[in-house]
Amino acid sequence: MARETQAMQQDDTANPGMLWVLEGEALWNRPAGPAGQSCAGCHGDAAAAMRGVAARYPAWDEAGAAPIDLAGRIAQCRETRQRAPPLARESEDLLALTTYVGHQSRGLPISPPSDPRLAAARERGQALYAERRGQLDLSCAQCHDDQAGRRLAGSTIPQAHPTGYPLYRLEWQTIGSLQRRLRGCMTGVRAEPFSYGSPEYVAIELFLASRAAGLEVETPAVRP
Repeated sequence: MARETQAMQQDDTANPGMLWVLEGEALWNRPAGPAGQSCAGCHGDAAAAMRGVAARYPAWDEAGAAPIDLAGRIAQCRETRQRAPPLARESEDLLALTTYVGHQSRGLPISPPSDPRLAAARERGQALYAERRGQLDLSCAQCHDDQAGRRLAGSTIPQAHPTGYPLYRLEWQTIGSLQRRLRGCMTGVRAEPFSYGSPEYVAIELFLASRAAGLEVETPAVRP
């Protein structure tokens, strides 16, 4: 990133993603559903209860017997525990809550769970990452492994480490999830993107988390 972008991210008074952190904090403490239960009512202070949680996702979901990402877990908890209306993927409220929870792990190392039940999905994510797709017949690996550090349309090609999601992207002028970025890459190579929350995206997230193990969580990051 340019020094100016790094400085914007590192200064909480200048980082626009902090607006979603503040909104997420309000939602965390706001009662929802017929029982009037808030996230804080079950989990308490997020700074303590959610510390390190985002660094361990995606994780295994016992109810669904499948991997689940952090946004999916929050949406699931809201619907099944609070009995509140479901939050749509990429909605402002779900992004805010996910950003707030993710922010509690800022500075901690990404620590993918070693649960053996995740192995098959992680391997699938690795295969999807290396698979050529779209009319341009390109894979994620061809850009983010083979060409990392070079420039594309004036921007440096990153190594695709998911350290800061949800993050504020200057191109979007808003915050967005890793799955939004993956969809953008897929449409960029003229491929049909998967649906939000699909097993394919969760599998790719699992693999990317394994590649980024040990790097610090930056949520909310700022990117060009």
